[in-house]
Amino acid sequence: MIDYTKYITINPEQRSGKPCIRGMRISVYDVLSYMAAGDTMEEIIENFPMLTKEDILACLAYAADVERKIQLTP
Repeated sequence: MIDYTKYITINPEQRSGKPCIRGMRISVYDVLSYMAAGDTMEEIIENFPMLTKEDILACLAYAADVERKIQLTP
C-alpha cells in the first residue's frame, strides 16, 4: 500500500482542516466522492490535471487506514 503521509496534508487553515492532497484545496473527500459516483482515476486526473495516480491511491490508502482505526462500541 502507498505511504499516504507523503501525499495527504492536514492544515487547520485550509478546507476547515480536512485532509487534502499535497497542500492543495482538493480534499480526500472530494476524490473519494468522485470515485463513489463512478469516476475512474483517469477521469479524475483529466478533470484535475494537477493530480497524479499516486495522489488518488494515497486517498484510498488514507481512507482504508481511517476505517481500520474506527472502533465500534459494543
